[in-house]
Amino acid sequence: MEESREKNSLLDILPGLLLCIVVMFLGIYGAEWIGYVMKLTGLLSEGSKTPVSGIFVAILIGIIIRNVINFSDIFTKGISFSMKYALHAGIILLGLKLSLMEALKLGAFGIPLIVSCISVGLFLTLYLTKKMNQSRRLGTLIASGTGICGVTAIMAISPVIKAKENEISYAVANITVFGLTGMMLYPFLGHFLFADDPIKAGLFLGTAIHDTAQVTGAALIYDQLFQNSTVIETATVTKLTRNLFIIAIIPLLSYIFFNHSRKEAGGDKKEKDALPKWYTFIPLFVIGFLVLSVIRTVGDATLGNMGVAFGIFAENTWESIYTNLSTFGTTYLLGAAMAGVGLSTNFKNFKGMGLKPFYIGFIAAVAIGIVSVVLVFFFGGLIKV
Repeated sequence: MEESREKNSLLDILPGLLLCIVVMFLGIYGAEWIGYVMKLTGLLSEGSKTPVSGIFVAILIGIIIRNVINFSDIFTKGISFSMKYALHAGIILLGLKLSLMEALKLGAFGIPLIVSCISVGLFLTLYLTKKMNQSRRLGTLIASGTGICGVTAIMAISPVIKAKENEISYAVANITVFGLTGMMLYPFLGHFLFADDPIKAGLFLGTAIHDTAQVTGAALIYDQLFQNSTVIETATVTKLTRNLFIIAIIPLLSYIFFNHSRKEAGGDKKEKDALPKWYTFIPLFVIGFLVLSVIRTVGDATLGNMGVAFGIFAENTWESIYTNLSTFGTTYLLGAAMAGVGLSTNFKNFKGMGLKPFYIGFIAAVAIGIVSVVLVFFFGGLIKV
């Protein structure tokens, strides 16, 4: 009887999971095709990677399928499974991509600059959410995506604050629109403002644009247009360092959300008792992310000191291990999860939500850009990568 239930559960999940995987691969190949077209038109040079994220294309394809084709409920459980478990596994493996030693490259001025931009994104979004009388849950999702690392941060905090599907989809749409706008415009703005200093331009791109893929795309566009690869390295290091703050920001935003919810409910003893324990604000997959990031850091450190990572792996072997695992996580697992986001985005659910959350996202995105420009202008010259 138990085996039968497990088989039925697997059969329930399989159709939706397979659909997410198919959409994920369509996204990957769609992004490559866009890059190929850009090379044909001269926007990219031969040998360059596509600046378009496969994850973004997968989300877009999923949205089109969900809103054009009225597919059966048979896919629902598998899509939910992908959005939860593939996402968690992908975020954990993302930790191998981020060495804590990378943050040290930015020095004493780089990290405060990143923290300042994150803080503006978080607290301005939450403030505007309250002032405009919008859903605090939706505002928290937009704040996490704006402040840290785009869609990944939104998906990381959504189960902690028990966000609804339409709120997640709206926040993802918000971050995607303004992140892509920044990806297309900021390379030109960065060159206009910091043409004589590629490190400043890279710092600007890494702090002002939401998503990791969008930052990479903007840096690639900058390099193709203005022939300066230093911008790519600087923007990547800056963004990966910014991503590390997911470890602290997810618990912080979760606490702020539940604490405000309790106060708005009157703060009586029942509500006080209902406030979750502090450790529930730290999802297990964020702990997994931190553990793998520490493993990557220790491996790199021992490689530098002894010539072999952990005294076992040669440089090429160690690099192959963390590169392949992190690529599998960010490309395939997160790709399948984000395909699920697209497939669960039904525009009908947006009715009644209005445009105010988009105004909030827009104001926060512009504010981060302005703060980034000011701080990079004054302190960027003190940072070496």
